Amino acid sequence: MFGLIPKEESFFELFERSARNCDEAAKAFQGLLDAWGDGEAAREERVRKIKDLEHVGDQVTHETIERLNRMFITPIDREDIHELVCRLDDIVDLIDTAAHRMLLYRVSGPTEDCRKMTAALCHSTAVIAEAMPLMRDMKNAKTLRERVVAIHTQENAADQVLSHALAALFSQETDAREILKWKDLYQEIESATDRCEDVANVLDAIVMKNA
Repeated sequence: MFGLIPKEESFFELFERSARNCDEAAKAFQGLLDAWGDGEAAREERVRKIKDLEHVGDQVTHETIERLNRMFITPIDREDIHELVCRLDDIVDLIDTAAHRMLLYRVSGPTEDCRKMTAALCHSTAVIAEAMPLMRDMKNAKTLRERVVAIHTQENAADQVLSHALAALFSQETDAREILKWKDLYQEIESATDRCEDVANVLDAIVMKNA
């Protein structure tokens, strides 16, 4: 089916660009955590890089929606195209927010739970980047579904880390400001993994409709 769609009407390249940008943003956020001790100037530079990636994501989303509005025939359902590209964009937006707030809140450094949640996020975005090219041919449906399951697994892992992180935060931290800071940061990172799961759900729906 997909092979019958004219190349100029294909959205798959845009999906792949957006997914790669998500993965790059997640890895840049992980790099920010790893280099937190390098000083304020280095941290600010890494946060600016993430902001640049957020702008790239916005551009790809805008281009996709513009193309969607111009095309009469699309390779997959219009609502799935819109939903997929918007949820991919949300991932980068949330990563950008978390990075900016880490600077704004002047945290002393990432916690172990923060690192674990970010690792789950990076695993998810890497799987998403791997999954997108598979959409070009629904003969890859089985492999694509396996990628969907892998994304769900990482989101469940992030949920578990969030529960542990919040329990430790409220039981061990006595400074109300620190509690507020880290509660917000944990939830932003976990929300990014939630959006990864949303992407997985859209992919699953596309496979069900087209395989």
